[in-house]
Amino acid sequence: MFIILLEFSRNKGQASMFMEGHKQWLESGFEDGIFLMAGSLQSNLGGGILAHDVSLEALHDRVNDDPFVSEGIVNARIIEMTPSRADRRLDFLID
Repeated sequence: MFIILLEFSRNKGQASMFMEGHKQWLESGFEDGIFLMAGSLQSNLGGGILAHDVSLEALHDRVNDDPFVSEGIVNARIIEMTPSRADRRLDFLID
């Protein structure tokens, strides 16, 4: 499982120019079953995504395809996490 942090860079002001492409990129991640949840980082710092069922290498490739990343709107950080305990509703995340 992965936590993806997309933290705004100094180019944050250009986000509106690439928002439609970013939304399409997010939708693709959900349609492919990779993204489980996405949302805003509070205080308008960027966004976060919970991802699973993908290799780290494939996830790096996917994240680099985000227009916000490729255009330098955000700096992406991927954190790999091995879940060991979860609420029953999230049992599918535990190996």
